[in-house]
Amino acid sequence: MRHYNKRPAWIIHAYNDYTKRRQTFEDLSDAYKKDPKTIRKYFDMYYPCTGEILNEEDAVNLIVDATFFKRGDGVLVARANSRNLYWFSIETEKVEHYERCIDTLAAAGIEFKSFTIDGRRGVRKMLQERYPNTPVQQCQYHQKQTITQKLTRRPKLPVSKELKKISQTLSKTTHRKFTTALDKWYEKWGDFIKERTESPDLKRKWRWKHERLRSGYFSLRRNLPWLFTNLDYPELNIPNTTNSCDGSFGHWKRKVELHRGIRKQRKKKMIDYLLES
Repeated sequence: MRHYNKRPAWIIHAYNDYTKRRQTFEDLSDAYKKDPKTIRKYFDMYYPCTGEILNEEDAVNLIVDATFFKRGDGVLVARANSRNLYWFSIETEKVEHYERCIDTLAAAGIEFKSFTIDGRRGVRKMLQERYPNTPVQQCQYHQKQTITQKLTRRPKLPVSKELKKISQTLSKTTHRKFTTALDKWYEKWGDFIKERTESPDLKRKWRWKHERLRSGYFSLRRNLPWLFTNLDYPELNIPNTTNSCDGSFGHWKRKVELHRGIRKQRKKKMIDYLLES
C-alpha cells in the first residue's frame, strides 16, 4: 500500500475539498485561514505523484484502459475489484504501454485470471503471446462504439440499420445467436457491400462503394472470437466491458476540468489522488 508522510488533518480535508468539492485556492484560503501560496506548498509537499502498486492477494480479472484529458496528456489505468491497482501518464496509447503495465503488475506478484481490454489488436496479440492460457475479453461497449462511428448514431440505409441493431444485442445474447444473426445479415447484404465504384485516387482504379459499412461488419467478424469470452468462462466472472474504467474516467475529467490552468505537475498529483481514492 502507498504511504504518504504524516499530514496535518487540515491538509487532508483541504486537499479533499480541492480535488472533489470544486474548491479553488481562494475558497480554501477563506475556509482554512491560510495563504493560497502556503496551501500550494503543503499540497506539493504531502501529495507526491508516486504511482505505486496496490497489492491483491488473489488472482484478478484485470481491466486495462487509457483515457486522455487532451492531446498528448493521458493516463493508462489497470483496475480490478473496483480498485485502481496501477497507473501512469502517457502521451500516446501504444502496445508497449500495456506491456509495461502488465510487466510491472506481474513483477509485483499479481496474478491474472483474465484480461478485459478495449480491443486493440496489438494489445490482444501481446497478451495472447505472453499469457496463452489466460482468457482475453474484448470490451463489448468499445465494439458498439466502433459500429456507431462507422454507421453513425442514426443510419439511414436499411442495411446499416440492421447491422447496428445486431451490434446492440452484444451484451444481451450468446456467441452462437450473435454469429447466426451476423451470418443472416451477410447472406442478405453480402452482394451489396461488395459493390465497387471508380476511385478518385489516380493510384487506384476502384474502391469499395460502402467502405464504412464494410469496415463495421468486418470489425465484428474479426473480433467475434473475443467478444463472448466472459460466457465461455462463467466461473471466472470476467467483466464484459471496460466500463469500470470508463465510468471513472468521466468522473476524473470533470474534477480536473474544474481547475483549468493549474501546473502540469500539480494536475498529475490531483489525478493521482483521484485514482487512489
